[in-house]
Amino acid sequence: MGPHRIVAWKHHPRPFLLVIPFALLLLFSPISNAQTPEPTPPPPIEDETQKIERVQVDLVTLTLTVTDLYGRLVSGLSQKDFTVYDNNKKQEITFFSDSDAPVSIGIIFDVSGSMTGDKISKARTALSRFINTSHPNDEYFLIAFNSRAQLLLDRTRDGDAVLQKLTLVNPNQNTALYDAVYLGIERVTRGTHRKKALMIISDGQDNASRYNFGEVRRLMKESDVVTYAVGILGGDAGSMLGMQGQAFLDELSSVTGGKSFYPSTAVEMDEIFERIALELRHQYSIGYTPSDFRPDGKWRKVRVNVKPPRGMRRLTVRNREGYYASPSTSY
Repeated sequence: MGPHRIVAWKHHPRPFLLVIPFALLLLFSPISNAQTPEPTPPPPIEDETQKIERVQVDLVTLTLTVTDLYGRLVSGLSQKDFTVYDNNKKQEITFFSDSDAPVSIGIIFDVSGSMTGDKISKARTALSRFINTSHPNDEYFLIAFNSRAQLLLDRTRDGDAVLQKLTLVNPNQNTALYDAVYLGIERVTRGTHRKKALMIISDGQDNASRYNFGEVRRLMKESDVVTYAVGILGGDAGSMLGMQGQAFLDELSSVTGGKSFYPSTAVEMDEIFERIALELRHQYSIGYTPSDFRPDGKWRKVRVNVKPPRGMRRLTVRNREGYYASPSTSY
């Protein structure tokens, strides 16, 4: 393990990204489930890429983000620098990784009427900054929402396709944010990569969802998905609706070990998207088997401490707050 490193981000002038508009087409084709009966049907052909082996395990995995006093990412730490407590009991770390691994990322993009003006165009431009900084093998799930949540792209590694899908989307109708987040968690947890993340681009308001805040929060706490939120508040900042939206985004991000941001300018928004991409590439993953685990469904609180290397001052570690003690399934 080499010496620790500080990862800093700052804005560098770049040419403005011009995206050539094109017709946004969604093709729907009916799928028939009818089958011609056969006297002795042959055995089904298994697709090896879809074959899943389920094994009951009690391993708890955590994604950790470590920053210094100035908010800069700290990499290069080793397993011995971390101590994990499960329900206030110290645990033995059995898995550790600090590799720059690809991530399965769900992008939740608000295209409701509250995103009018230049909100949506600025967010699209900043999203291109995120994709250009991300791991080249990252996997994307794109969900846009207004009165309902729509899965626009499912499991793609083509970042350009993500941006093109959003080129001619016009903001309108109401806001089903909770439904979109619920759908995003369900999709990204089926992703290929071990690390999972969700990025919400919205003003945080909701007035059309079937799911409520409590249901979304519960699912978020059950899932090992680090959530980031970029609040596009604009003129709503400081209003009652703006504060309610911010509280929702803050809660979802903090409970998962992620973070929420509220840029006030286009330049700041670009820097924030780049910062999130860098953070996803400079995280630690640890795993442990709780010494007193019982599958009773109760909430177990997790705390991780990090010891600063010699010559460094206090470090801060972010991780999900805990988990429900139910038998997990490893894929």
